[in-house]
Amino acid sequence: MTAIKQKNRPHKKEEKQTYKKFSSINGNHPLKKVTNDAYIEYKVRTRKGAKVRAFNFDLAKEVGLIDSKHSHCLNPELEKAIIDTFGIVIINEYDIENNKEFDPKDIRPNKYMATRYLQLQHPKKDGSTSGDGRSIWNGVIRHKGKIWDVSSCGTGATSLSPATHIQGKFFETGDPTISYGCGYAEVDEGFTSLFFSEVLHKNHVPTERVLCVLQFPDGYAVNVRVHDNLLRPSHFFNHLKQGNQEALKSMVDYYIDRQIQNKIWSHAPQGTSKRYQFFLRHICETFAKVSALFEDEYIFCWMDWDGDNILMDGSIIDYGSVRQFGLFHHEYRFDDVERFSTTITEQKLKAKLIVQTFIQAIDFIQSGQKKNIKSFSKHALLDDFNATFEQEKRRNLVYKLGFPPRLIESILKKSKQSIREFEKTFRYFERSKSLQGKREVADGVNWDAIFCMRDILREYPQYLLNEEEISDEEFIAILKSKYATKEDVELSTYRKKQISMFKKYYKALVDSAASCDKSSTSKILLEMTMRSSIINKFDRITGDSITHIVDYVLSHKKESDSEEIFSILTSFVDYQNFDPREVDKSVTQDKKNIQALVKMKSLVQECREGL
Repeated sequence: MTAIKQKNRPHKKEEKQTYKKFSSINGNHPLKKVTNDAYIEYKVRTRKGAKVRAFNFDLAKEVGLIDSKHSHCLNPELEKAIIDTFGIVIINEYDIENNKEFDPKDIRPNKYMATRYLQLQHPKKDGSTSGDGRSIWNGVIRHKGKIWDVSSCGTGATSLSPATHIQGKFFETGDPTISYGCGYAEVDEGFTSLFFSEVLHKNHVPTERVLCVLQFPDGYAVNVRVHDNLLRPSHFFNHLKQGNQEALKSMVDYYIDRQIQNKIWSHAPQGTSKRYQFFLRHICETFAKVSALFEDEYIFCWMDWDGDNILMDGSIIDYGSVRQFGLFHHEYRFDDVERFSTTITEQKLKAKLIVQTFIQAIDFIQSGQKKNIKSFSKHALLDDFNATFEQEKRRNLVYKLGFPPRLIESILKKSKQSIREFEKTFRYFERSKSLQGKREVADGVNWDAIFCMRDILREYPQYLLNEEEISDEEFIAILKSKYATKEDVELSTYRKKQISMFKKYYKALVDSAASCDKSSTSKILLEMTMRSSIINKFDRITGDSITHIVDYVLSHKKESDSEEIFSILTSFVDYQNFDPREVDKSVTQDKKNIQALVKMKSLVQECREGL
């Protein structure tokens, strides 16, 4: 991403573009032809007064909505295309029951769908009445042989929200007596998702992305999301729960065909049975790897077995409860009023249960009999899940240490014992908790971690490169976080032993890398020092810092500053890029950008160890 100076206005030729691709996003979606059990359709009408608060030019180019050479400026034609396409609200059951009348000119010709999916928090636990409670799917974008799904959050209260079934009535869109069930979305929700998802996307974490945020005179927003396939595991599990074999089979077949069409699964075999086994292997590998990635990157996304908060490829969605911790706060639980969330370490178990449920689903499709989920608890694929998860954890650790990519697989293969021993001592420090115990935090409970592993991974190779001895006291001084009390960091005999083990096996891995590379340890350490300083950067975003950054941007930038907001976004994302291969990319900024970035950097640094 490279920000464009604000004064760089579009050329006249560009101003005359018609942006015809937007008109293809009109409510039509191929999922409607798969099974009627997958969605509810709604008429929609124009929602007046929309302003484009933010627009993701890079994403728009990637999916083909605007030309690849389009400047990062919102000309009148582009703004009109965005508002005409996404400035809509559904005509829901409440409107129909109460005979509400609307101007026929405002009613769009096509119906839009709210999809059905399983939700554990929903009163009815089989998915027959749950799904998109305040969202609709706008349709698809076709570009260069690939299909992208587009959905909008905040387009009105559907009958699939929990509020409808808890209170046994339909709600008017915008009803102030309820929150989520009112059908609207907030501007800060869209901005949080925009900033957070773009940073994660830049750092190769799978996620849906935000295309634009529209703001309306009442202060509410429509937040538009894009992904190459917006299906969640919960879109399948509702049909499994209901014993609807036909709908379940249709959904699985559709998903496989879509992945093949998008050339994501380019080697899918022929034959129904082989396709299903291929599907299961991919699901197993995907969720094993992504749960390992989330754990190692300290990403909490409240994964549960219903598969409601994650896409089929492991992509993050619904950023309202998503966090990235600065430390391994593995006791944090989000308080969702009626229940507490899973912890970051429990996400692995939930991911594994998602895989097990898909095994049950495919067996149901093929046999016609829905067997108890427990009968698949010893399936061979679950062993594969465990093995993939553990191997991915080790690969992630070797990467975070700063070893160059060309050596990672060789180290994993030739230094298994050293990696296992180093991993043990690394996890000991990473999982150490404060003696203060559990405490309430703003949105849940936590038991503070006390050591910052990124700090020691960033600093330690420099000591070795300079042939400096590091004492146990210095080691702990580097590690300790703001949450650590004096009692928390006392050097017991056992802790001294762990420090010794850390040093011993760290050196063993460096020696192994030098041997694999047929080079000196000093050369390896130099590379590790350079790479680790970027991978384990001092100031990395957390969920808390994103919240403060969004508050700052919304309070300091006018509603008409969508271009400047994109410029700030691109600068911020570049600043939060932890890929050593891209560190030298330059960013063009104007004076306002620099001031905003300085402020955002300070917010990141203040929250770097938190939630």
